[in-house]
Parts: sequence; structure tokens; C-alpha cells
Amino acid sequence: MIPISPQVRILVAVEPVDFRRGIDGLVRICRERLESDPLSGGLFVFCSRSGKALRVLAYDGQGIWLCHKRLSSGHFRFWPKSGGAARRLEAHELQVLLAGGNPDATQAAPQWRAVTGR
Repeated sequence: MIPISPQVRILVAVEPVDFRRGIDGLVRICRERLESDPLSGGLFVFCSRSGKALRVLAYDGQGIWLCHKRLSSGHFRFWPKSGGAARRLEAHELQVLLAGGNPDATQAAPQWRAVTGR
């Protein structure tokens, strides 16, 4: 799988998408609905209408990766919800989401903090 570092920008599409769309269809959704450039190096996460599968779109500088995960039973119960079309996640939250957990329930230290001089 593609390594997920804390520096990577991760956007999750809140609304489910039709998985009959391929890479080009998801790229179009990134540009039109999420208002983001899929060639920016970030990760874009989509959920199927049934909630049993998700897809991650990533650009590595040469081409676009499409990763697909389908649960053998059940569905992703804790899909992020917000007022907009997309929600930003931290790397550790995406790991929890990919494992079928609730990213809102994770508690971790902030990703950065201001360093004060003496």
C-alpha cells in the first residue's frame, strides 16, 4: 500500500460515489466536487454507496494509483460527515478509518506545535 506520512494531505469525500467510475471519473470528482487538484500529491478517499468498499486515489509523480478495499463482511460504519463535500483527515485518522474504525474517536497529540524561543 502507499505509505501514509503525517505530511500528506488527505481529503475524504463525504458523499458516497458510484464505483463504476474508474480513475478518470474519480479525478473529475476531485476537481469538480472537492475543488482539489488530484495531481497535488495528496490522498483522496471515496466510499461506495453500499458502504462496503472504499477507494483511495493518489498521484506519485508518474501516474495515478487507485487502491480499493472491500470488507468481507459488514460496512464502514463511521464514515466522516460534515457540511461540505470533503473532510480533511490526519494520517493516523485515515489508518483507523481503513481498519474499519471511527476516526473521530482517535486521540493523538497535535501534528505540530509552535516552538517558542528563549
